[in-house]
Parts: sequence; C-alpha cells; structure tokens
Amino acid sequence: MGAHVLLVDDDADLLRLLAMRLTAAGHRVSMAESAEAALALLARERPQVVVSDVRLPGADGLVLFDHIRERHPALPVILLTAHGTIPDAVDATARGVFGYLTKPFDGKELLDRIEAALALAPNAAATGSAPQPWRADIVSRSARMEELLAEARLIAASDASVLLRGPSGTGKELLAQAIHRASPRAGRPFVAVNCGAIPESLLESELFGHVKGAFTGALKDHRGLFQAAHGGTLFLDEIGDMPAALQVKLLRVLQERAVRPVGATAPVPIDVRIVSATHRDLEAMLADGSFRQDLFYRLNVVSLHLPTLAERREDIPLLAQHFLQQVAARHGRRINGFAPEALRLLAGADWPGNVRQLHNVVEQVCALATTPLIPPALVQRALRLPGVQVLPYAEARRRFEHDYLVGLLKLTDGHVADAARLAERNRTEFYRLLQKHGLTPERFRGDGGDAPEAGLEGSVAD
Repeated sequence: MGAHVLLVDDDADLLRLLAMRLTAAGHRVSMAESAEAALALLARERPQVVVSDVRLPGADGLVLFDHIRERHPALPVILLTAHGTIPDAVDATARGVFGYLTKPFDGKELLDRIEAALALAPNAAATGSAPQPWRADIVSRSARMEELLAEARLIAASDASVLLRGPSGTGKELLAQAIHRASPRAGRPFVAVNCGAIPESLLESELFGHVKGAFTGALKDHRGLFQAAHGGTLFLDEIGDMPAALQVKLLRVLQERAVRPVGATAPVPIDVRIVSATHRDLEAMLADGSFRQDLFYRLNVVSLHLPTLAERREDIPLLAQHFLQQVAARHGRRINGFAPEALRLLAGADWPGNVRQLHNVVEQVCALATTPLIPPALVQRALRLPGVQVLPYAEARRRFEHDYLVGLLKLTDGHVADAARLAERNRTEFYRLLQKHGLTPERFRGDGGDAPEAGLEGSVAD
C-alpha cells in the first residue's frame, strides 16, 4: 500500500492532476488549497509527506514549511516552485525542507522525490492499518499521538538520552518501552525503576549494586539495575524525585560509563541507553536548586512531551474498548462493550488522571457489570462526576451543542449521515446545527475529501 500524501496548491486543476497521478501510483491523497487549510488538516491527522506550492494565498508555502518544521519536525516537506522563487526554495532547503521541484516538472520526478522522502521518514513502514510491533501496546488514532510516535521512532535509531515529559498517567513507560523495541538495543534488557517509589537509603544500592558486607544486611554481592540493563535500556521514571546526593552519583555514572557498587573499590563498565521521565517542572527545580543543571542536560538530550487524554479525546473510545476486552478476558466476563450513552460520558469526561484513570474506570465498571453492555449509570458512578458549572441557560446550551457536535464529528470522521443517526436527528436539521456553530464536516474527515476526477491528462506546469 502507498503512503499518505498531503498536497497543497491553490490551483484546483493542478491539484487534481497531481492527486490523480499520486492515487494511480497507489498513494492516499489529502488536498488543501491554502496553508491555513493544510494546518487544519495536520491538526487532525498526520500524512507521511507534504507536497506544497511556494505561492499560496495568505500564508505562503515557506510560512507553511516553518509551521510544519516547528510542530512536526519529522515530517518531510517537498516544495514546488516557479523560477522566480528558486532562491527562496534553496534557502528553505538549507533550513530543513526535504527538497524542491521547479515547474514544469515530470510526474515521475515528483513520484521519485516522494519515494526518497518516504525512505528517510521515520514512519516509512507505517502504511498499513495494523500497528507495527514496536508500538503495538500504544492504542491511538489521533494525529497528536501519531506525530509523537513518528518522532519516537526517529529518536530510537540513535543512542541519545531521552526525557519523556507529561502529566501522570499519560503512558510514559509505554512510550519508553516502544522506543526500546524500535532501537538497535531491542534484543537486550529493558529495565524500569521508579525513583520516587524506593526509599533513599536503598535507591543507591538498587541502581548501582553493592558488594557483600558493604552494610548491615548485605549478605552477598548484588548487581544493580545499571548492570542488569547492560546492553539495553534503563528507564528512570520520576527522575525529578531523585535525591540530590544520588543526582551527583548518577551524573558520574553517565559521564564515566561505569558504576561503582556500594562498598566496591573498582568501577564496573556499563553500556546502557538512558530514558527518563517526569511529571514535574524540571525548569522550576533547576531555578530553586533542587535538580542539578548538569544532570538535566545529560538526560534532556532529546525531549518528548506526551499529551493528556483530553488532548487526544478521539482515542477514548478505542482505549476504553481495548481495556474492556483485556479486563473482561482476564476475569472471564462476557462483556461486549459500552452502551452509546456510556461511551458519550467517557468521551466527554475531564480525565485529570489521563489514561491510567480511564483504565481504572474500565476496571470498576467491568467488575460491577451485570449485562453484556456497560450502562451509563455505572460509568457515571465510576467517574464520580462533579456538579455542573452554573451558567446562564443559553450559554450552557450553546457550549453543550458545540462540544456535542464536535464529538460526534470526530467519532464519525465527519460523516454527517452517521453523526445525524447517532444524534437521532434528520440530516437537514443536523446541517442547520453545524452551520449555527460554524462547523464544517469535511475538516473532520480522514480521507482528504472527495477523490480526484479521472480523465485529466497533460504535463505539470506552472
């Protein structure tokens, strides 16, 4: 199967011609006629290559490239230029654009350039619907997570230390495991330790090991977690909770690539890739001196930020069903899914505890369920929903309608007939509601709109 390509050009005929050729070559094509429309599409889903004209109405292709480079650094961009914009394109290449083609160009030349971009893109193999083994444990359909995973796949190939940041419950350890599985160290151990869960008096021995007689109770030699992870990956969770004295010793280990077990006289060489994680504000800790700046720079070679569950709300139904299948199988329960209203409650909840909280809620409702479908009452009880904010009736209704319609369009990928059916409203009335709230169904679709018309022929020219 081909790749997903985003085409951006304000020339409708050229756009359709390019789309036809790419579709004929087996690629899936999304189209946008402006930089603004392209960025709106990128907020919903992540293509594997962007092909954009430099001259666009409003923000031009170079501005679009700058936005893409800032928000999606692993996404390759190919620029289409006329002769007068070649200097700008060359400058963009120096800044990181994958390449450019000068009009008129041959269609095969564009296909070759796209293939070259795909060969270097971190998600080049992710053209099918089945998850790749390295990321199989991460359930997602959101563009935000796809971008994060693309960056993680790119980072995995190196041996750089990675700092995973984000609130508690967002899945930092799962991402660390995925980075390990995608790395050249995949065949070696992945060892995880929570730096905040082990008493300070034991943490040094757990990390670095100890020799027999090093302290009372040290009855035999003990290999620490660094030695246990030799050749593989050591995941230091909640690194912000590490005591100051241990921060100094950890820094020495990272600098010398060797550990000295407690009570030992000689260091032991180690070969370990470090992935660390925290939900704390490390910059504030640097400012107040509770976290060492030199250690921060050692750990923060590459930083990835995990979104909250509320920021990837379209993943909630997938995750809820995934967890339900796991829990039901583990407990031998025959539960098929969630009632529609129960699913709506899940999709609209705040989720301060993120994915971990969702898993806990699913555990609760599964334990208490007496029917094949989870009813909304059980979900409401598990969520312990707080009281409703007191608003004027008109404003409360407006907010509810807007959020409800957005949720339906996300769940149905912008298909109005399906959304109207879920809402139990006819399509005409549903369209009126969308118009009232300024919502365009096409912006929620993952297929890039209508397929290009067949029968267009000719060379690609300015």
